[in-house]
Amino acid sequence: MFDIVIIGAGPAGLACAIEAKKAGLSAVVLDKGSVVDAIRRFPTGLIWFSTPELLEIGDVPFVIPSTRPTRVDTINYYQRVVFHYRLDVRTLDGVEHVQKEGYHFKITTQRGTLYEAKYVVVATGYYDNPNKLGVPGEELPNVLHYYREPFEFFGMDVAVVGGRNSAVEAALDLYRHGARVTLIHRGPELSKGVKYWILPDIENRIKNGEIQALFNSTVKEIRQDSITVQTPDDCEELKTDFVFVLVGFHPSSMHLKNYGVEITPDNLAPVHSPETLETNVSGLYVCGSIVAGRNNNKIFVENGRLHGAVIVSAILAKQNEN
Repeated sequence: MFDIVIIGAGPAGLACAIEAKKAGLSAVVLDKGSVVDAIRRFPTGLIWFSTPELLEIGDVPFVIPSTRPTRVDTINYYQRVVFHYRLDVRTLDGVEHVQKEGYHFKITTQRGTLYEAKYVVVATGYYDNPNKLGVPGEELPNVLHYYREPFEFFGMDVAVVGGRNSAVEAALDLYRHGARVTLIHRGPELSKGVKYWILPDIENRIKNGEIQALFNSTVKEIRQDSITVQTPDDCEELKTDFVFVLVGFHPSSMHLKNYGVEITPDNLAPVHSPETLETNVSGLYVCGSIVAGRNNNKIFVENGRLHGAVIVSAILAKQNEN
């Protein structure tokens, strides 16, 4: 019997485990992937917008020789934090079900392992659920919803769908490594949130014709070697070898529903107390970006890492009441 089972070994889940350990509570962290698995699957050349101190957890300094950390810097840092605190993190064994029985929970994993805990914290994020276009052909193998690195696409015709940071950075990276890139965005211009040091770069590439950009345009159909795009002027067919659909992510609320958590229909956010992050299921808490549902531009690593202290304080207060 653990005091707390934490589902998700991302920064928010790890921060919660650290706070539990500091408070003398027993905690285990379960994840279907690796430690900070979503960050591990980020583009290989990713550089954070944030500076290191905004990503720190557990008062462990995040020291790097540059201003902004890379993906590798960040993975190494969080792995070092796990080692520093000797957190009990069990990876590659995702949670299948959470059932409340009386005053405690039973948690079953994919491997059939059974855990019991007084409290459960769900910190599963949303990176496993990319948004889809919902058009014919999106299931084809040449359609990708994650971007890793450009080298496979040298000399290829590549379409990138989206107008925010992930799409813009992928388009630039692909162009610089020899791909012929078309950027397709349903809006009249790129998102206002594109990083300020990247925006002039993409604007100049478009202006010079090095990257073709189609604004106010939507993909209507995808095929093995082409796509159909509805532009303001016409319906165009473009030759493409690969299509990157990089239009964001959404939370998966199904597992929370299965745990008995109520979901707000308009934004898919779990019903919870903003003061304690406890859901309608007594003793079950939400942590990190999953708290915001579809509004995942509200909670990032930078503020989600603070949820652990809130949750552990609420658990300690509840124990004192009992």
